Amino acid sequence: MFPYPSGRIHMGHVRNYSIGDVVARYLIMRGCTVLHPMGWDAFGLPAENAAQKHGVHPRQWTLDNIADMRGQLQRLGLAYDWDREVATCLPDYYKWGQWLFLKMYEKGLVYRKKAAVNWCPKCESVLANEQVIGGMCWRHEDTPVESRQLEQWFIRITDYAQELLDDLDKLTEWPERVVTMQRNWIGRSVGTRVTFTAIGAADGWQHPFDVFTTRPDTLFGATYVVFAPEHPLVEKLVSPQHRKAALDYIAAARKATAQDRMAENREKTGVFLGAYAINPVNDERIPIYISDYVLVEYGTGVVMAVPTHDQRDFEFARKYDLPLRIVIRAEGVPESEADMTAAYEGPGMMVESGPFTGLSSEEGKMKITEWLEGRGKGKAEIQYRLKDWLISRQRYWGMPIPIIHCGKCGLVPVPEKDLPVDLPEKVDLAAIGNSPLSRVPEWLNVACPSCGGSARRDPDTIDTFFDSSWYFLRFIDARNDRAPWDKALAEQWMPVDLYIGGIEHAILHLLYSRFFTKVMRDLGLLARVSEPFKKLVTQGMVTKDGAKMSKSLGNTVDPGAIIQEYGADTARLFILFASPPQKDLEWSESGVAGCSRFLDRVYRLMVKYAPRLAAVPDSDPEHPAGDDLALTQRLHQTLKAVTDDIEQRFQFNTAISRIMELVNELYRVAWDEQKVSDAVLATALRRLAQMLSPFAPHLAEECWEMLAGPGRVCRSNWPRYDPRFVVEDTVEIVVQVNGKKRAELRLPLNATQDDARTAALADGRVQRHLEGRPVRKVVYVPGRLISFVV
Repeated sequence: MFPYPSGRIHMGHVRNYSIGDVVARYLIMRGCTVLHPMGWDAFGLPAENAAQKHGVHPRQWTLDNIADMRGQLQRLGLAYDWDREVATCLPDYYKWGQWLFLKMYEKGLVYRKKAAVNWCPKCESVLANEQVIGGMCWRHEDTPVESRQLEQWFIRITDYAQELLDDLDKLTEWPERVVTMQRNWIGRSVGTRVTFTAIGAADGWQHPFDVFTTRPDTLFGATYVVFAPEHPLVEKLVSPQHRKAALDYIAAARKATAQDRMAENREKTGVFLGAYAINPVNDERIPIYISDYVLVEYGTGVVMAVPTHDQRDFEFARKYDLPLRIVIRAEGVPESEADMTAAYEGPGMMVESGPFTGLSSEEGKMKITEWLEGRGKGKAEIQYRLKDWLISRQRYWGMPIPIIHCGKCGLVPVPEKDLPVDLPEKVDLAAIGNSPLSRVPEWLNVACPSCGGSARRDPDTIDTFFDSSWYFLRFIDARNDRAPWDKALAEQWMPVDLYIGGIEHAILHLLYSRFFTKVMRDLGLLARVSEPFKKLVTQGMVTKDGAKMSKSLGNTVDPGAIIQEYGADTARLFILFASPPQKDLEWSESGVAGCSRFLDRVYRLMVKYAPRLAAVPDSDPEHPAGDDLALTQRLHQTLKAVTDDIEQRFQFNTAISRIMELVNELYRVAWDEQKVSDAVLATALRRLAQMLSPFAPHLAEECWEMLAGPGRVCRSNWPRYDPRFVVEDTVEIVVQVNGKKRAELRLPLNATQDDARTAALADGRVQRHLEGRPVRKVVYVPGRLISFVV
């Protein structure tokens, strides 16, 4: 996942991009054609904030940060194809974003309607969610943020809700956690749309309204109705004597976020409107309330309240002394409503439900729905929690919307020949009021492309999630100035084989990218592709002192400082070795130093032997024996394990551990005295350099050159293991004396206790610790250890 150019990379970046780099380098060595690109998610609010804080234009601030971060990533030795680099804030990128917007507009997937926005009355401006802090404006901390209805642009992502849901079953290489999060976010509900009739308190005015429920079997238990405070019918329904209380409540509700309002432990509050509704199944007259636990954007913005069988309704009814009526009986449900301490939300047998009494819950849902349909009072319906995507942003630093507003022609798309619609350079970001672009008349006011009359550009910009929903497709053909990408190249490359990023992107970014891919397919821009990412890896966080690295906690580590002190290879090796990719990683200074010492050990081996072995060709002996056999076996076992760890298990920490064990074996057979032949040692050292290449590419190149390897090690063929040497016929046994490790022996795999005892007692290291004392006890664990008690 490409980063936002904040100016400095952090350890989360190092981890994400090192993981991808290992795979890319490995696959190149395996002979694959690899596309490994990098770019920048470069629009967004932080640039505007920085512009005001530092007095620099958002464009300059962003491009300077990109240059700094590019240099930092290059120092890590990441094997990116920088010729494909993209930045979403540059016209050659957002030209095609605007083009895609217009194609979606032509298809009817883009539309305008009124929607709630965060509004600061002192700024006289719309605020992003990030600018609302504790219900207050980030700039005016004493000013409560209000909710206002403004004309906004939307994308009909709900048109693809069912396909987005169904295709989750195809994502077999995605973490189940992410698939579940997306499934819940889309939120398919099978239920019934029920038509109630509202009766105004003042004049008996009647108006039908709909409620969506997944429990039509509980309709006879509805004892009141609750509207979302923002529902448009509320103003018509409220009685004069209840108007002030209702308006005060509505104003207060607008200051709370949807997340706060839906919190389970939030106290239920509400106001009676002085109006009533008629329940269509029994013609009962029940009161209408407003409460902030109902959201206007969910369902129909109205709920039928059945307090005995819904916990939120139960809490509300108890607080306001509203009636309860049990209509579902099951084991554990009290006989009397007065004895209930919580709602019963499970299935059971219907009671007190007119002609439906005695039916099971499931049968009752179907029968009541059929009854309502027959009388024109309801129908079966599928609804989704997923809502259409609001993309309007009243900000400057974003992609301009390519639509012109004409008083005569209405909404007019900008002609393709006039794309991109560039951002104006001169804009006052400090001024208060509407969208910054609305305050640039020389940019705003244009001639209508259709009639030539006076018109104006749309002053909003587009949500940056739009930019990041298709950037992976631009990487395929980043310099194409005739189309966003070449369809044949997309056919060749898509879908992305491996996509790596944090779990925080599990819903919005990944969902929007999946949606875009399906739309691009339907627009004829992609052929067979319906899903953008084949395999998804969500890497864990980097923590320090048990907490996520954060500037506010003062526990961040600067990758630049680590590279400066230890080198890029050490930074990469530690971040890959300390934990499996999917798990959180605890930062450890001693761990970094340990990885540095390991690389030093590798280098010392090379310095000692490379001058003499550079001229010795590679050779895998046919019938090695002794230490030649031991090293050859360890080498091929390591090759197999590292290959499997990268390609199949995706466990880089264990791959590095295997390489460390190989280095230990090399020191055993070659450091104090050379116990192996030159040919076997030279082969092992070259294979070591090749296996290190994806993890520590700089040192690996140095070692390869010292050993006179042909070309560059990163372009050499990944070494293959010989199955003959993978299955060991010897095993390493630990020897203990009085519980302490004193030696290691390599013995035949089928060695008996007597064999192990004889070999151990003959070893000088063991003899020194026995000191001639009698052996009282021997413990032997075949294939692992022999322990002497003296």
